[in-house]
Amino acid sequence: MKIGPFNTSPAVAPTAERKTASAPSAPGAEPSTQVALSTAAAALTSPAADASFDAKKVERIAQAIRDGKFTVNPEAIADKLIGNAQELLGRKPN
Repeated sequence: MKIGPFNTSPAVAPTAERKTASAPSAPGAEPSTQVALSTAAAALTSPAADASFDAKKVERIAQAIRDGKFTVNPEAIADKLIGNAQELLGRKPN
């Protein structure tokens, strides 16, 4: 059964010039999209978010791993994972 003619030409003709998002807009033009960050996202992108990084602690842990002295507490990890999952599901941890 034949549905229609077979068209081998492209649906849209290629252009030599493409507009990009960084192209300057016309004077007085309003942006077509507004973006608003949530409080959490804004906190992650702020310079103060880096203040909680403890480079010395990271180096101590890295050195313990290199020396073979770093131990993992699977019970503590499991408890944290379960607590996070319950929080995401809106349930109170037991």
